[in-house]
Amino acid sequence: MSRIARLRSVLTFLFIAAGFVPVASAQIAWKDCLAQPEAWYGGVEAIRIADDVLLYQRRTGGWPKNIDMAQALPPAERARVADEKDQADSTIDNGATYTQMRYLARVFAASRLDRFRAAFLEALDYLFASQYRNGGWPQFYPLRPNYSRHITFNDDATIGVMRLLRDIADNRAPFEFVDASRRRRAAQAVSLGVEVILETQVRVNGRLTAWCAQHDERTLEPRPARNYEHVSLSGRESVEIVRFLMGIEKPDRRIITAIESAVAWLREVELKGIRVVRTAGPVPGQRDDAAVEKDPSASRLWARFYQIGTNRPIFSGRDGVVKYGLAEIEYERRANYSWYGDWPADLIEKDYPRWSKVSGAK
Repeated sequence: MSRIARLRSVLTFLFIAAGFVPVASAQIAWKDCLAQPEAWYGGVEAIRIADDVLLYQRRTGGWPKNIDMAQALPPAERARVADEKDQADSTIDNGATYTQMRYLARVFAASRLDRFRAAFLEALDYLFASQYRNGGWPQFYPLRPNYSRHITFNDDATIGVMRLLRDIADNRAPFEFVDASRRRRAAQAVSLGVEVILETQVRVNGRLTAWCAQHDERTLEPRPARNYEHVSLSGRESVEIVRFLMGIEKPDRRIITAIESAVAWLREVELKGIRVVRTAGPVPGQRDDAAVEKDPSASRLWARFYQIGTNRPIFSGRDGVVKYGLAEIEYERRANYSWYGDWPADLIEKDYPRWSKVSGAK
């Protein structure tokens, strides 16, 4: 750390210890907290946010989801958040817990304030405790008596955890402060996670394809989640699973086969000649409606969910009935869910060819 950075950290500590929290820069949104210049993480605003992150941390070690933890809290709100420490809502859904951990690690690396290191290690132990013996992670821990108990690939939950643990195991910056014992545990957790990824890849008529957004925590079979998220093959979640596997050095034949099979499936299920358009919805002031139009020149497109065995795109409203066209479900679900996207495009066009050359795969 430079002399200037050390001086800044000392001054910041003195300010906070004295109860003064001057605002050194404009507030940022939580979604931007991992995209700041390195020097920012040792500053007053970064430390103010990190202390609020500690306030939101549950006694289990994890964090709840869907909260802008960069937003300054008035005293009454701080008291309310502090009273929620015992809530059993720690989760890895929607980026929760592993994002807070990455943030605390960067602030600790810049500030050397030990409370951030301690909170990070408490959260790391939470991730170890929440992993199933077979290698998967549930969406919530402590466990809940619903679909969230399943191994959760949805919204990249498990992959977000595994990327963090791989960085820790490899002693990458800013995680050099993690002790050797926990680094070994992180490596073991990643190894188990890779094994469950390989075991959950869905085989159809003897051929490996892709993954469901969630799999049974015991049998590893594909499982549904919310009533509009049916058993299926995922055109979205499968992409980040493949990217994670591509990041494994010296992949063995099982990993290479898993990657090649998934990429082949993604190529097969690409949707051609259609595009999704947004039109004015029936409710003024709410999100635009979504519709599918034919267009021979449309960009590459994939469905979020494909029926296992037929590869037909499937859709569903809150009634839980499987439909085969976006127009068949109600406006609220059409407009407020990502049924189509170009998620695999860069994987197929850029990442896979680059990986093939390096890995020696065909």
